[in-house]
Amino acid sequence: MALSYCAAVRRGMDPGIIRNRRKINAAIENARRLQALGSFRSFLDSHAPRDRAAWTRLFQQTFVFTGGEIVNQFLLSTGYLPGAHEPDCPVYHPINDLTAARQR
Repeated sequence: MALSYCAAVRRGMDPGIIRNRRKINAAIENARRLQALGSFRSFLDSHAPRDRAAWTRLFQQTFVFTGGEIVNQFLLSTGYLPGAHEPDCPVYHPINDLTAARQR
């Protein structure tokens, strides 16, 4: 579903969300690009495994307003990069298993 200009302006005035116009426009554009890719998971899986630098380059070539830190945090949280959880964390083993499978 496309975000209309008016809806984008309303979101830009909402004090509870990011008001940086470039970030709002980037979110809209990146959503369009994700729709064109079909499945974000398939996109990620088709490029795995990669190291942090290669993932950052890929994201910067594919999306707009995307920095290395947000790419790193996203990929850590979804298990595409290892290192987000300590071994005593309840999700460590499930995430570690997913990461290992993607590294093959």
